[in-house]
Amino acid sequence: MVTFLAGGTGTPKLLDGLATHYDPSSVTVVGNVGDDVEIGGLLVCPDLDTVLFARGGELDRETWWGIDGDSTTTNEEVQSLTAAAGLDGGPRYLSESAQTAGREIARWRRFSGVGEFMTIGDRDRAVHLLRTSLLDEGESLTSVTRTLAAAFDLDIDLLPVTDDPVASLIDTDEGRMHFQEFWVAHRGSPTVEGVQFRGAEQATLTEAARTALAEPVIVGPSNPVTSLGPMLAVPGVEAALRETPVVAVSPFVEDRVYSGPAANLMRGVGDDPSTAGVAEAYPFADAFVLDDEDGTELDRPVVRTDTTLDDPDDADRVLGACREALEVVA
Repeated sequence: MVTFLAGGTGTPKLLDGLATHYDPSSVTVVGNVGDDVEIGGLLVCPDLDTVLFARGGELDRETWWGIDGDSTTTNEEVQSLTAAAGLDGGPRYLSESAQTAGREIARWRRFSGVGEFMTIGDRDRAVHLLRTSLLDEGESLTSVTRTLAAAFDLDIDLLPVTDDPVASLIDTDEGRMHFQEFWVAHRGSPTVEGVQFRGAEQATLTEAARTALAEPVIVGPSNPVTSLGPMLAVPGVEAALRETPVVAVSPFVEDRVYSGPAANLMRGVGDDPSTAGVAEAYPFADAFVLDDEDGTELDRPVVRTDTTLDDPDDADRVLGACREALEVVA
């Protein structure tokens, strides 16, 4: 048995090498929910959905977002009507009073659908519609995620870390904004001055996720701040990781980040944007997988390989290094 922590695209890419190294039926993926948003009344779970679509053979691998070949008729019509009505297309983050109204799981993650600043495909939208409807019927996010996983014929167990709302809010030189506004609408350009995970302290680690975290854990090359940070902020997660073997893949080669806003975010929260900074942020990690060109000296075991993740062969190689590292510390 092995558990992966998933946020962003790093772990989904790593999972492309799964079949060579682990029986998928023995694998659990615990996903970040801090990036989730409710937009136009529908709950969108980007990190869970990237794994869902990737393992279900449906992911758009050019963008690593949404369903391959999906149409965007509804999204285009919303934007057209918004423009015709002379409305500001947003992002339109709802008022404080609206953030705490309606379904609790959307608290501090609620945007108006006017303009729909995130491009949501038509088949993709059907997933969010089904998810939201089942939540409204009283099911938990864990239960709904497993239902969707069955619909996509997943060969792994996919879980959210918590069934409660956790919102990644970014303090920037342009004001506070939800992570999706920061990353999707502004492309990560504002200067980061701080990050908070609203609701995390009140969130409960699910029993399913707690059980998964008792197994050896692999942390993919994810953003330490907004992909792993919301999970680590949920009470019980970091304590669980300290009690089990953990291997982490650095998303950096020394001080060069592979992709995404990790460097900006780490700098904004006072961490060194580098492999050394990732190691400091992950005191629970027992070993690391670093790139061959990364000469960072760490106080824990290191396995080096080419950590590029462009195709399944890359994933096979990097996941093999993760397994080797786990064998050292298990």
